[in-house]
Amino acid sequence: MTMQPSRAPQASLPLAFSHLGLYARDIDAMAHFYRTVLRFTETDRGNLGHTRLIFLSRDPAEHHQIVLVSGRPDDVRFSVVNQISFRVPDLPTLRRFHELLVAAGVDDIQPVTHGNAVSIYCRDPEGNRLELFMDTDWYCEQPLREPVDFRDSDEEIMRKAEAIARRYPRFQPRARWQAEVARRMEADQHA
Repeated sequence: MTMQPSRAPQASLPLAFSHLGLYARDIDAMAHFYRTVLRFTETDRGNLGHTRLIFLSRDPAEHHQIVLVSGRPDDVRFSVVNQISFRVPDLPTLRRFHELLVAAGVDDIQPVTHGNAVSIYCRDPEGNRLELFMDTDWYCEQPLREPVDFRDSDEEIMRKAEAIARRYPRFQPRARWQAEVARRMEADQHA
């Protein structure tokens, strides 16, 4: 007997991202970075056998959004984590995080636009790639990545991001794109 996957409506299968766990070589340095630069709050810490865990969150409804776990081997040469992304509400907030990253001496900070977002890419102390981003009011097809300069004013950054996005044929308001994606998702759930 072959089992067929359920085709239940999306509403009957709610799923939301909650948290991720990262193995760390220096768990205290990692916790310090996430607390001081990205402003996470430590919600708990403790040991599970020989393993140390530190729980961090920026949302009081989430006990943790990141859990740091001791035991990352020194000889790991490739991280299977491509990136960890954090949304911020607006460009002034993104600019403030850029200032914190620069002040913390973080190397290789890359401010970019994806057209549909303005982002900052960098690495945490153990080389995990981070993205801090804010959504723009429009959509354009991906992938797209072009540098922006945080020495420019907020208005100039947004003007350049929109001009870049408008070069793409499917440029449209974010709300229209989201409505279309919602229709496609609903259709996929009933297919």
